Amino acid sequence: MRERTTTVRGGVRLRPVRPAGWRYDLLLLTALVALTGALATDHLFGVDRAVADWAGAHRPTVAYWIARVLNLLGQGTPLTLLAAALGVLLAVRLRSVRPVLPPVVAFALTYLTIGPLKVWTARPAPSASVKEPFLSPEQTLPLFQHELPVRYAQSYPSGHVANAIVWYGVLALLLVPLLRTVGRRMPPRLATAVRVVPPLVVLCTTTYLGWHWLTDSVAGLLLGLLLDRLLRRVPWDDLPLPRRLRDRGRPFTADPDRSPDGGRPFTAAP
Repeated sequence: MRERTTTVRGGVRLRPVRPAGWRYDLLLLTALVALTGALATDHLFGVDRAVADWAGAHRPTVAYWIARVLNLLGQGTPLTLLAAALGVLLAVRLRSVRPVLPPVVAFALTYLTIGPLKVWTARPAPSASVKEPFLSPEQTLPLFQHELPVRYAQSYPSGHVANAIVWYGVLALLLVPLLRTVGRRMPPRLATAVRVVPPLVVLCTTTYLGWHWLTDSVAGLLLGLLLDRLLRRVPWDDLPLPRRLRDRGRPFTADPDRSPDGGRPFTAAP
């Protein structure tokens, strides 16, 4: 079923997402709250411990380094800088400020959600029992250990996973119009692969390496999907701009063959 666009103040319409409907956003949020509640009441620790112990017992040197290299796909700072660079490049080619908006909004959204949740939940990583602060294995599992220094209790939710979902979504959003400016098109399946494959790799590797509990990674997945759906709804081409920037407000997500205003085709500015 095709999702109807939603009109907000100023006549701006939210973009549709798939699966359509706000009920899926509510479902993701409910699942995240339920998972957090279960951990807060000391449930699911057995699952986390079993997965961590299995990974620790099946981590030969070669597999460790392969997983560690692949896990670099989820580094938040490089992804942020790459998305910002693509946004600036596209903005220069189109002479429009709009391509810079997705990286800025994504950075603000992740900064205001992932970090505060980590600090609030205050959960150590599985590795906290074998390196500083050298907790007992049982003490590494619970949430809300605010007596620990912040740097030792920031495992839940997984920022690697949540960041990967958000930033690869932004990269796919920018790569499609950027390729159009050079006469190329990104196949829809490739755009989907950019969004899906790296986050899945990061989820598996960060859990396998013992840097996060399984439930940390699942929470990062739920939060990342929720943030991604919010970002994908933003009508980047229609957001109101300050008067002095209106001549730099050329749309960048519109398909050249189906311009929303029936105007000029989508090409780079001369």
